Amino acid sequence: MKFLDQAKIYLKSGNGGPGSLSFRREKYIEFGGPNGGDGGRGGSVIVRCVDGLNTLIDYRYQQHFKAKNGGHGMGRDRTGAAAPDVILKVPVGTQVLEEDNETLIVDMTEIGQELVLCKGGDGGRGNAAFKTATNRAPRKFEPGWPGEDRWIWLRLKLIADAGLVGLPNAGKSTFLSATSRAKPKIADYPFTTLVPQLGVVRAGNQEFVLADIPGLIEGASDGIGLGHRFLGHVERCRVLLHLIDGTEEDIETSYKTIRGELEAYAEDLAKKEEVLVLNKIDSLLDEEIEEKTALLEKLSGKKVMTISAVTGDKVDEVLFALMDIINADKQEEQEHIEEAERIEAGEEEKKWQP
Repeated sequence: MKFLDQAKIYLKSGNGGPGSLSFRREKYIEFGGPNGGDGGRGGSVIVRCVDGLNTLIDYRYQQHFKAKNGGHGMGRDRTGAAAPDVILKVPVGTQVLEEDNETLIVDMTEIGQELVLCKGGDGGRGNAAFKTATNRAPRKFEPGWPGEDRWIWLRLKLIADAGLVGLPNAGKSTFLSATSRAKPKIADYPFTTLVPQLGVVRAGNQEFVLADIPGLIEGASDGIGLGHRFLGHVERCRVLLHLIDGTEEDIETSYKTIRGELEAYAEDLAKKEEVLVLNKIDSLLDEEIEEKTALLEKLSGKKVMTISAVTGDKVDEVLFALMDIINADKQEEQEHIEEAERIEAGEEEKKWQP
């Protein structure tokens, strides 16, 4: 299945059905009176977050979604049928934005979450609704209210526990392939990976989701090389795994390039926990490993781990380091939720006290 993380689509809800102009006409009933029914409601367009999807590929081949109009009201006080709603199914992590591609409408982060994007028009009233004590035979009815229409953008930001970042050819896909069942394309040239990849990684008896983000380049935060779209996929990660190619001559520039792009894209992204790893140590001498590790530790102010994704050397240590950070973040998040619930329960209790 192809990966698609952005789509522009047109939505239109259905018009309400018109009311009916009708009078009761039966033998032996001289003054039957009005019996025109109301029109049916037009269909709405609803976006719904569902399980089992990880791409917006369905919206590549269909960009227009129109709900049907409500049914006409009929005689004998029969109301027109309401039109069915159109449901847009999207994966977890999808953002719905206005046509300007900047104004956020809703962020779909939970299974079952839904929002009406275009409300269907109400049905018009039939002439029976206009009957009064002074007007026993009204000939008035309503045509039904129009639906709504709009253009929107759907933008998918993958929800993963950890995000792999680094320059092109840093060995990210090799790492993902070695630690999970994901099978990304691997080759010895830059930009082998053109779309984000997800893999489930096991550390001991625990698992977490790792996202391989296509190689970033200088200027990615300004959109160069589809940088904005790729950086968006690591925004929701709990921790970043920053891989640096140990065979590069200038690893200082490699490190500063990625850090600079993260800071330029979003302050929150740059503040995320980061595990810094020097990769491809199987191609380096011991002296080179020590020298480059010391340089990176001086630049970053944090411990630098060394691995070889190809041979699997010291990979488990990195996985456990990531798992520890993920667990700590989940624990902190749960504590915040429980604290918020306690505060809300306390306020509710105060409200009902005499």
